[in-house]
Amino acid sequence: MQVTFRDFDPFNCWFWLRFPNVPGQGERQYLEETFNCWYFLGRLGGFNAENLQVHEEGADVSWMTYDNDEAETSLLAVMHNMGEFEYQNEWARVWLDLGTSDGVGLDVLINALRCLDRDLLQIEELQVGGLNDEWPVEESEDRFFEN
Repeated sequence: MQVTFRDFDPFNCWFWLRFPNVPGQGERQYLEETFNCWYFLGRLGGFNAENLQVHEEGADVSWMTYDNDEAETSLLAVMHNMGEFEYQNEWARVWLDLGTSDGVGLDVLINALRCLDRDLLQIEELQVGGLNDEWPVEESEDRFFEN
């Protein structure tokens, strides 16, 4: 799976996925559930690089002391909204307002999609941000409101 970043606006971000073949209903379900789970964690503030205490501790976290005060003082990092998946031939796209979530969230998504690509659904390309000349975006205010 090739990953490409284009013009990136976290508050108005399209994710474009290209497949070698038109994905079937089961494959679409895997893809959409991957994004839905990722988005749900983002809505709950899970992608906050300012509070990665366990990660920063290293491999041995036995008897680690978790600092709740440090966790409370970190800024919120939450995603705001996600549109519906759309499909056109070998392409899929979805719009997100990533809010104040951190880049760690994008890494988590890319890692999950790489596993999905390897095990369940071949993904040729993931494009993060920008527009796709082959599939114009119609401006719609609907996607700016909470689902």
